[in-house]
Amino acid sequence: MSTADNSGGTEAARGLPAQGRSTRQRSAVAALLDEVDDFRSAQDLHDLLKQRGESVGLTTVYRALQSLADAGEVDVLRTGDREVIYRRCSTPRHHHHLVCRECGKTVEVEGPAVVESWAERVAAEHGYSNVSHTLEIFGTCGDH
Repeated sequence: MSTADNSGGTEAARGLPAQGRSTRQRSAVAALLDEVDDFRSAQDLHDLLKQRGESVGLTTVYRALQSLADAGEVDVLRTGDREVIYRRCSTPRHHHHLVCRECGKTVEVEGPAVVESWAERVAAEHGYSNVSHTLEIFGTCGDH
């Protein structure tokens, strides 16, 4: 994963992938992700953009989020309710998530070597190569 450069500059430096068209709307989505600390749904992000007076369609928000996810610039989780939520990656390294079912609090954790080697081994056993994976662990945090 790579991290976004929040100092301005080109769209690619701000986390917008080269394959996507750099537009004001995509820049607004990327900038908003830089400002919010927690995971948000595309609808939540769209609502925040509208509150700021940005003219960005919900479809554009989804496309921008997908492009950012494909580029490794945002973390993507599916909640217990099957809702997809997004957050700007806070670490450039491969990591996993520990998610509270009650409040959504999320902690980024680096997987032990056993998780990484297990994923490679299972993939190889089935003839897969060039493997990637995600891991989310759901539980209840100490606040609940």
